[in-house]
Amino acid sequence: MSFFRAEHIHKSYANHVALNDVSIEVKQGSVFGMLGPNGAGKTSLIRIINQITAPDSGQVFFNDKPLRPDDVYRIGYLPEERGLYKKMKVGEQAVYLAQLKGLKRQEAIKQLKFWFEKFEIAGWWDKKVEELSKGMQQKIQFVVTILHEPELLIFDEPFSGFDPINANLLKTEILNLKAKGATIIFSTHNMGSVEEICDDIALINASKNILSGSVTEIRHRFKSDEFLITFDGVYNGMELSLRHQYQILDTKKDQNYVHVRLKVLDKQLTTNDIIASVLPLGRVVSFNEILPGMNDIFIKVVNEHKQNQKASETQV
Repeated sequence: MSFFRAEHIHKSYANHVALNDVSIEVKQGSVFGMLGPNGAGKTSLIRIINQITAPDSGQVFFNDKPLRPDDVYRIGYLPEERGLYKKMKVGEQAVYLAQLKGLKRQEAIKQLKFWFEKFEIAGWWDKKVEELSKGMQQKIQFVVTILHEPELLIFDEPFSGFDPINANLLKTEILNLKAKGATIIFSTHNMGSVEEICDDIALINASKNILSGSVTEIRHRFKSDEFLITFDGVYNGMELSLRHQYQILDTKKDQNYVHVRLKVLDKQLTTNDIIASVLPLGRVVSFNEILPGMNDIFIKVVNEHKQNQKASETQV
């Protein structure tokens, strides 16, 4: 079910086109990854969703209705830039920001105390924001963003400034929010995080949406028919190398096993065919298809888009 969508969004600033006919669709209760290099147009789209700016053309829909001014109360936004007042005390500021989202003071304090304990930052309640590290400030902004339990959450580089332990803490909380029914738009450069938590993605480059779909479907779309097979003991490598259906890309041996990475040349072969053909060669311990990571796909698609743009400019 489509919960949020943007259709044919165009946005320009002076002589710069930030978004050129960009459309995205976010399913209810999913984590949607918005990817792209710096300056690609992601932040411009996020600002339009948050009604900070308006599109030149195109339309945004929230729960199948055109986006309205009061929808801002149904959205939680964690910007990449820190937005806290440095001279204010942490607790005082968090309560103030929670009240802006519609929470009553006592309810805000109660919920904030819970989250501050959970995130191990309770001792910073009476400290000034300027005394906090970048990661600590990001934790506070994360808490304030989710406190009013918005239906749509937008996280822009939420792991920026975090060590691996705290980044994992935030990933866990994002997945918990999804499990509770929240719909999440997640903008990041961290491709590992995309594979771990995103259901669908859109890759925006040079103002255009150049790739979109589910993470699983996209990884299969870009697969190169490579497999990693682990044998126990010795396998008949010569026999395998002579088969016209395969090309051996790499062979490694360790104390107990032989690991063979091969590429299937015959597109008609099924996975069962491949397994059947390697079974006589030795005792197979594991058999895995190698799927490309989102980082490799990101680089490949962005570079191809750049080359296509250059070719088009040359023709003009």
